[in-house]
Amino acid sequence: MKLLLLLTLVGLAQGLQTRVPLRKMKSLRQRLQEQGLLESYLKQHPYNLAAKYFPGIAMEPLENYMDEEYFGTISIGTPAQEFTVVFDTGSSNLWVPSVFCSSPACRNHNRFNPAESSTFLNTNDTLFIAYGTGSMAGVLGYDTVNVAGINVQNQIFGLAETEPGDVFYYTPFDGILGLAFPSIASSGATPVFDNMMMENLVDRHLFSVYLSRDGQTGSFVLFGAIDPYYTTEGITWIPLSAETYWQISMESVSFSGAPVACASGCQAIVDTGTTLLAVPIRAFRTLTRLLGASSSGEISCAGVSNLPNLIFHIHGKEFPVPPRAYVLRSNGYCTLGLQGMDVPTEEGELWILGDVFIREYYVIFDRANNMVGLSQL
Repeated sequence: MKLLLLLTLVGLAQGLQTRVPLRKMKSLRQRLQEQGLLESYLKQHPYNLAAKYFPGIAMEPLENYMDEEYFGTISIGTPAQEFTVVFDTGSSNLWVPSVFCSSPACRNHNRFNPAESSTFLNTNDTLFIAYGTGSMAGVLGYDTVNVAGINVQNQIFGLAETEPGDVFYYTPFDGILGLAFPSIASSGATPVFDNMMMENLVDRHLFSVYLSRDGQTGSFVLFGAIDPYYTTEGITWIPLSAETYWQISMESVSFSGAPVACASGCQAIVDTGTTLLAVPIRAFRTLTRLLGASSSGEISCAGVSNLPNLIFHIHGKEFPVPPRAYVLRSNGYCTLGLQGMDVPTEEGELWILGDVFIREYYVIFDRANNMVGLSQL
């Protein structure tokens, strides 16, 4: 049975605000590992994590496809057709498989049928999105998109017609709902949250994310509000350094009182579509060596509790990530929740603060003021 979520409308205060529950599911890596298919799959599907962040290319890669875990449900059309999607702050397009797609990756997922929706409007525009391990291509259409009770009318979205390869075949989600800025949307499509703001469907021009730990329930994306239950430690507001991804500036990364990376400052993207901490190759090698891990990130489970906190210095504040967060345990093995990546930017090296970081904080994505808010959990 598909693990789909019923989205509910939750009012935390007066005004328009909508909570989307998220389910933490077994990652693709875990499922393939249990079936003894992981090693062969990785050899057949090399992945360039950096592909998502090269400027000037119409890309919306699925980040860290082997470990993506948090999903919610939306519906499209009249009557509603349901889809499980990744709520991805590292991309800006909404797309789902369509009935016109015959790729194996489409056949075992929910597919949108425009003939069954009375509110669907076709276009002659096409959509092509390149991925680190493949691509999707299709057409653009307009229809009503329902996100936890909010009906966004005439929302543009992609209807996938081809999804080459078997990357998406193994994923438990159908499509992606991007929550980054319009400036990086493929084919100039207006993102869902931008339409929510323009149509006054949310009380405040922000959304917030809570990701639970260790398989616990309760994860959510909250549109239009900040849940005060998760901000008792206060909120640190960090201005964006670019209005593309949710990009901020970092001063350094340290542990045990000494800088270990990003010593001259660097850029970081807060990305719910990336599970791991993606770090520059040189920093990855330094961290694995200092933490006593192998070159691939494997580490002894016995000494995890003695490892130091990783401290991210952002906007004059310290944001710790403890070893229980950055060391991942699976089937008796431990690995660092880090992945090497090099992306050239005008501002210097780039880090991706994925779910390993986000699980430690309640994160507020504020479009009204172009800031990210962090509140320690």
